[in-house]
Formats: sequence, structure tokens, C-alpha cells
Amino acid sequence: MNEQSSPSRRVPAVLLTAALAFGLGGIGVAGASHLAGFVREPLALKLASPEEGPSQTGFAPVVKKVLPEVVNIASTKVTKVSDQSGESPDDPLFRQFFGRNFRGFNGPNGGPGEAPQAPQGQREQGLGSGVIMTPDGYILTNNHVVDGASDVRVTLADKREYKAKVIGTDPKSDLAIVKIEASNLPAITVGDSSKVQVGDYALAIGDPFGVGQSVTMGIVSATGRSHLGIEDYEDFIQTDASINPGNSGGALVNDRGELIGINTAIIAHGSEGNQGIGFAIPVNEARNVMDQIVEHGKVTRAYLGVSIQEVTPEMAKSFGEQQPHGALVGDVSPNGPAQKAGIERGDIIVALNGKPVADSNTLRMTVSMMAPDATVDVKVLRNGSERDISTKLGELPTEEAAAAHSDHDHGSSAHGSASNAMPGVSVEDFTADAAHDLGVSPNTRGVVVTKVDPSSDAAEAGLQQGDVIQEVNHQPVKNTSDFDRAIGSSKDHPLLLVNRKGTTMYMAG
Repeated sequence: MNEQSSPSRRVPAVLLTAALAFGLGGIGVAGASHLAGFVREPLALKLASPEEGPSQTGFAPVVKKVLPEVVNIASTKVTKVSDQSGESPDDPLFRQFFGRNFRGFNGPNGGPGEAPQAPQGQREQGLGSGVIMTPDGYILTNNHVVDGASDVRVTLADKREYKAKVIGTDPKSDLAIVKIEASNLPAITVGDSSKVQVGDYALAIGDPFGVGQSVTMGIVSATGRSHLGIEDYEDFIQTDASINPGNSGGALVNDRGELIGINTAIIAHGSEGNQGIGFAIPVNEARNVMDQIVEHGKVTRAYLGVSIQEVTPEMAKSFGEQQPHGALVGDVSPNGPAQKAGIERGDIIVALNGKPVADSNTLRMTVSMMAPDATVDVKVLRNGSERDISTKLGELPTEEAAAAHSDHDHGSSAHGSASNAMPGVSVEDFTADAAHDLGVSPNTRGVVVTKVDPSSDAAEAGLQQGDVIQEVNHQPVKNTSDFDRAIGSSKDHPLLLVNRKGTTMYMAG
């Protein structure tokens, strides 16, 4: 059947080819005859004057200056974990921005492809970008570009290649410093990220997908972006300038060519590429990290000794405030700087050294960039009145005490009276026997949450099974009877003081 059908498919193709050849030949002859008299004279094109200079409205002069100040960084690391499923053991976010050989970028030249299985001892090639900060070879990049790398190589814009040494890294901010042995390098001009405004022009420069140096243009979409779960310390500049894998560690500059940020991440929603939502680490933060790494070999951060949280509109009303602002102190570390100075749980920190504190992230970032042992003036709101407290900061501990309780079973170990006074929430009396399982002190007083309806207001506020409710509307509760009375007298969303794994926080239930 196939042998008989094959000629019948080819014949029309041959006839069509012949017909096209004949037809085109005819058209060609006719066309030549028709144009014979016309092509004797040159076309009347309006040409630009040779004396015209380059465009005065574009960014070419800025880009021409900045391009040599941005480098390509290639790194090699050896993975020792074998995953038969074919998935890389690396964190998905890391792989998204590391470049080729990571999620969705495993094909030739860093293009799309299937993720290969990672046998034990496989070498992985990473690709990113960096910014020349000093003429003698200090280069700023992202930590995830060089993390775990056994070999790092830097290629300049003029194609010179150098073996680089990792001077130091700071995973909490995703920044790293590498050094090459060179001199008279074109160092970038460093701007002031505190002056960046929404709507400013922004140019992103790097080596996306390994195709070579590229420049994209957009605007600053937002500043102070946080709570994204990308880094421990987040105060990102958001831009719609295209940022793609391989751009990590590259430069975000303003329309004067001044460095305002280090490109670090995008929100791609599974598309593996730019969606107009990119994030850069502000250069002021990057400078602070770089200076500490170069001078001391590590980054130290100041420590106030408080657990802080956002002030929601519901919480503001509960604390007698008209508008939500500042950072609410949910807990105070024992023997920490804040406790020694007299800062208390329930205080709202509204200013630091005379500068307003807009929210909890503002406070966290401001303190983190201060030197340990610095003395600061803290303004707090307590019971409707302002208080000024002088506090000497400490050094941020390297280990989190709460981590010791991270593996505790949060199933209900409480027993005794039960209550369902709060819609969607079941609680029981807290007993000392439950303290170990819940990761709280045996001296804690309150009721244990044994069940939370996922559709309830309490669940939306963040209440979880295993939480210990210690206060309702600032009133201590020792048992379910106290809890029932407090909930019954509450006219609106009750303000709960919740103990979770030994750390207290407020919730508007």
C-alpha cells in the first residue's frame, strides 16, 4: 500500500515545482522588461547627512560607558548528591537565576531543554554577571552565582578572562565579592539608592542566557519590596527592565549610568523568563556588605533583641492608634538589648534616631545596617503615649534559638476543659505536660489551639494548631473559662497574644 501511494504524493509536488518555476520565470522576464527603463536613474532616497551625530534622546552614551564595567562570571561546582528523579538537588530559586544547566535552561547555549539526571560527582556550569567596583579588581555579584563553586572565571567586556578568588559571601543578602588580579579596570560609578524614586529610568545590564552582554530599559516600579521569601534581608528595588537567568549579579543603573542596584531575582510564574517583575538589591545595602567583607572577611549585623511584626488596621485600633504605622514588638528576647533598655512586648516602635519607622521591614533593615554596640534612640508608643528609650545594640547571634524547637510535634498534648467560643477555633487548657511538645516554657499560661477551620477568620489571621493563646484583648487568659469570657466580651476581631514555639506574636483573630 505504501509503495503504491508514494508516487501519487510525489507527482503533484513535481508538477507544482515545474509550474512554479515556469510561472516565476515568466514573471521574471515580464518584470525585467517592465523595469528596463526605470532602473537607469537612481532612487530618490532622502539620506541622512554624514555630519549628523548620534541620537541625543537615547541611552547610547550611558550604555557605552557602563558596558565595560559589567562582567560575565562563569563558575563550576561539583554536585555530590545523586537524584534518580532527574531533579537537581539545588534550590529551585537558585537554579532559576544561576544560568545554564539549571531549571529550564539545559539546552545548547543555555537554551530550553530537559533537565539531565544528576549522577554523583556531576560538574555543573553556572553563569551569571558581576560589576567592577574598584580599578584593582574587586567585583560585586550575587552569592548564588558563586555559591559552592570550585572554580570561578571572570570575562571582561573586551574578552579578557581571569581566574577569580571568592573574597567573601553573605547568604542573608545574597551578595558576594570576588577578586581578579588586574589593574586599571573600568570601575562603575556608585549612586545613592536612597534617592531612587518610582518612575525613574532603569537600565539592567548583564549576560542573560549566556548570549553576551545585553542592555534592557525600563523604570523603577517600586522600592522597599520585602516579604517575598527570596532573601533573609529584603529591601528590593523593583523594575520592569527585562531581567533573565544569567543577569544575576549584573548592574541596575540610572539614566546617568550610576549603579543603583545589583540584579538578583525575577518573578516568572513558571515561564522561566522575564515577566516585567525584576528585583535588585539596593547599592547602599550592597556597599555596606562589601565594605565589611573586604575589611573584616565577614558581615556582622546589629541586634535589637525584639521580634517585630506589621501593624495591621485591626491591630492599630486595638492599641488605640488611628492609622497603622511603625513596628509592633511581639516578643522581647531575654537579656537582650531591648529588654535591658526597657522596651516591652506590645510597644510600637515608630522612630529610630529621629527617623520615622514606616513598618517592621524598615526597622529590621535599618538596624541590620548599623554597627553592633551602637547606641540608638528608640521612640515607642505605649498605652497611647510616646516614650523615648536609649538602647545599646548588640551583635546578631549566628544561631537562632528558635531553631531548637523546629522539629517539635504540634499535635494537641493539652487536656482538660475544651472551648469553641471563637468561630472556627477549638482550644483546651494548657498544661505543663504539653510544654515540651509545643516548644514553650512550662511556666506559660493560656489555652492551646487544638483545631482551626481553614475557612475561618482566625486561620486567615495566621492562627495555627499548637499555638498557645496567652492574652485576649490585652487580658491574660489562664484557662478556657477565661478565654470564653474574653471572647464573649469582644465586640470586634479580638486581639490575641499567641505563643508559638516559645516566641510570642499578636494576631487580630
